Amino acid sequence: MTVKYNFDELIDRQKSDSVKWRSYGSDVLPMWIADMDFRSPEPVIQALRARVDHGVFGYPEWNTTNTDLMRELGEVIVERMASLYGWTIHPDDLLYLPSVMTGFNLACHTLTPPHNGVFIQTPIYYPILHAARDTGRLYQEMELTLNQDGAYSVDWDLFECSLDERSRLFILCNPHNPVGKVFTQDELLEVARICLRRGITICSDEIHCDLLFDGHRHTPIASLDPEIAQNTITLMAPSKTFNLPGLKCSFAIIPNPELRKQMIAAQQGLIFGVNILGLHAALAAYRDGADWLSQLMPYLQANRDYLVDFVRQELPGISLASPAATYLAWLNCRQANIPGNPGQFFLEKAGIGFNDGELYGKGGEGYVRLNFGCPRSVLAESLNRMKNALENLPG
Repeated sequence: MTVKYNFDELIDRQKSDSVKWRSYGSDVLPMWIADMDFRSPEPVIQALRARVDHGVFGYPEWNTTNTDLMRELGEVIVERMASLYGWTIHPDDLLYLPSVMTGFNLACHTLTPPHNGVFIQTPIYYPILHAARDTGRLYQEMELTLNQDGAYSVDWDLFECSLDERSRLFILCNPHNPVGKVFTQDELLEVARICLRRGITICSDEIHCDLLFDGHRHTPIASLDPEIAQNTITLMAPSKTFNLPGLKCSFAIIPNPELRKQMIAAQQGLIFGVNILGLHAALAAYRDGADWLSQLMPYLQANRDYLVDFVRQELPGISLASPAATYLAWLNCRQANIPGNPGQFFLEKAGIGFNDGELYGKGGEGYVRLNFGCPRSVLAESLNRMKNALENLPG
């Protein structure tokens, strides 16, 4: 029987240990960190309830195919890659991790000797921005090209010029956080061509891969060619798709056995597996969560369209390109005559908590990131607060 999900439901998260809802006072609307305000799929809740009812929470086996849970989860992920992307992988290619963030930091430790380079494209998800420095590696960057329509593209000459003989790892973010870009196959092939020629390994953060809007299709860069797959670590998780980030379960797809061996060795003494409840939730989400996702995406797309229309009609000086993916909007506030920092302005004058664009590196100045993965009424309230704050600007 199909469950009808109500994404308009207002769920009180103030008493749920939510960093999103508890980082500000109760009078501030939190539109920042990337988790959604929606109840997770019913099959996930049922699977967690059944596991909790067992009552024993001993150490699980992980990164093995010897248990029914891990065997079934591996089979479901393999089938998912084949059906969605025509990408053939093997269960042995999978490495389970607590988070995608763990994955790209582990890749920095594993694949770049100290003082060698980790290359990124800004503005970008700020844990990726800090990964090189946090792991004692050389930070290398290029800025994505901001087009007249507010969308972003890649200057390939700049890409090449920004690399040197020290460059060892490129962290790709696709779909891109925060700008909402979905890289085309041609763009991904060019990325792969450059990295292969220069001997640079690709670590591809694809955590938002299921959250694409009409007219867009995700392509895992590793699915393009076996040679590219051998040079790539792909990071995915059910956490953004099915709103499970607190359960700490993600995975890397590493077809190259030597790269996989290095990543496993680098975990020793640092990573002791994945949350047992996260594993059960991941299996239930991927196996039985399609109906929930099929109802979520039209709701998110309608939220996106409502947001884009409101900004263009009601918020003079603020602009955005309609995101092709994710539930994150990248708002350009540079022409709004806001005194000082726009994130601080909207916090103080509108009671809205945004992610400040400066956190995302070069090119993020004058932007805020807005999370529209929420009930429509909450989104409308935040936009009206923005409108009132802008109307009260002097002169």
